[in-house]
Amino acid sequence: MLSSRAVNDLFLRTCRGEATERRPVWIMRQAGRYLPEYRAIRQKVDFLTLCKTPELAAEVTIQPVDILGVDAAILFADILLPLEAMGAELQFVKGDGPSFPHPVRTREDVARLRNPEVDETLGYVFAALRLVRRELDGRVPVLGFGGTPWTLAAYLVEGGGSKHFEHLLAWSYGDPEGLALLLDRVAGTSIAYLKGQIAAGAQALQLFDTWGGLLDLERWRAVALPPLRRIVDALKGEVPLIYYVNGGSHLLPALAELPVDVLSVDWRQPLSTVRRIVGPRVLQGNLDPAALLAPIPEIERRTADLLREGSGGPHVVNLGHGILPMVPVENAKAFVEAVKRLSLNP
Repeated sequence: MLSSRAVNDLFLRTCRGEATERRPVWIMRQAGRYLPEYRAIRQKVDFLTLCKTPELAAEVTIQPVDILGVDAAILFADILLPLEAMGAELQFVKGDGPSFPHPVRTREDVARLRNPEVDETLGYVFAALRLVRRELDGRVPVLGFGGTPWTLAAYLVEGGGSKHFEHLLAWSYGDPEGLALLLDRVAGTSIAYLKGQIAAGAQALQLFDTWGGLLDLERWRAVALPPLRRIVDALKGEVPLIYYVNGGSHLLPALAELPVDVLSVDWRQPLSTVRRIVGPRVLQGNLDPAALLAPIPEIERRTADLLREGSGGPHVVNLGHGILPMVPVENAKAFVEAVKRLSLNP
């Protein structure tokens, strides 16, 4: 029996480059610490338990749809989970974030990694996606996501977060072929994982390249792009594919050639400037996340400026990075409501 609930497909139509009655809006990291409802659940379980308990992951995925009224839900998970499935021990230490106690820094380390059966090792992610699709019942589309091989390798090689990424960057200079072996292994697991998300109900996918900006344009093309293209080529045409890069304004000439449906950028360049470089693309972004700490009238003013900057073509409204955990909920609501009010097409 078909649901009588109205389907909000603004996000998917915009990703396909279609004209819409207004612009869709969602927020990276919208299921997170700024929400009291999320914090209440985190008081009961640790982060990895939350990721690996489908009922809880589905609950926090849906929270911002109910609370903020965003036009898309993004699955609550962590980009590093596929690395754990490959046999890398993953820990989340309070105050320090993710860590890999046994980093991968040699070809021998790469050889010890597994090629996982994703249904067995990451099935909890797929179960959460199926729950979200069922619970949302068409209210908004559901995004899956993954990290790019370069960004995943940044954590795996460094053993966690890093200020300088000296191990990764030294490997990329000293033995680029050896690093390429790791990136290709990660790409293979990522393809299986992302295809599993599609099979479980993901209606679009976002690839996060948080550390893409570490490389100059020439080295990004040589080192980071080949495994990324392998993923993009494997997924092309299945669901809308979004590529997000942080700190990557200098990479825009190469990104103009990347065959993804949506290009998502950080806040460091106006969208009008991005469009001049990348051409007629669907863009996503790119309000400065810190702007949501401003008084609400300033948030509304900056949202209006963003809508003008993005008016040259299809535009999914978002932040230029994840929402900050100290943002007041009412400020996030004001951003979403301003987009809905100010982006209506007459």
